[in-house]
Amino acid sequence: MQSPNSLRSDLPHVVFQECPGDIALCFSFYGCPLRCEGCHSPELWENSGGEPLSLIRFQQYLDQYEGLVTAVVMFGGEWLPLELQLLLIEVQKRGLKSYLYSGLNNVSRHLLPHLDFVKLGPWRTALGGLSNQDTNQRFYRVVDGQLAEDQTFLFQTNSSHTNKDAYHVAA
Repeated sequence: MQSPNSLRSDLPHVVFQECPGDIALCFSFYGCPLRCEGCHSPELWENSGGEPLSLIRFQQYLDQYEGLVTAVVMFGGEWLPLELQLLLIEVQKRGLKSYLYSGLNNVSRHLLPHLDFVKLGPWRTALGGLSNQDTNQRFYRVVDGQLAEDQTFLFQTNSSHTNKDAYHVAA
């Protein structure tokens, strides 16, 4: 039986844009405490949405998509860092890249060592998302548990970087 504070998710889906250079299995978690004005997924504010995501269920999803995805992206879940950490460790064991999309400005020390990339920053309607040059959100490559490189430019078409550079960085 799951605790009432368990991570809850709907069925995962495959995404292409959130993880440059990767095809990712995406898990969106319910119970987001941030409630950003203009949020594109306010249904994720609810604590009772989705189903509890046990490690066994998570492993079954990874088995199902083995060979089809190169990464796993978590939309939220950082509010239960130890539960999310267990899932990220499983991602690492399987040799997949790990991404976290967080609305916070920093990430728990429990999570950073298990991430390859992290998006930080709350949604601010006036500033837009990662594709906007004026965004407050940042997309970082994580190396050895540290934010290593700001790679927000990968999402911005006006960037001076070439597509070749973007692929090389994200590969």
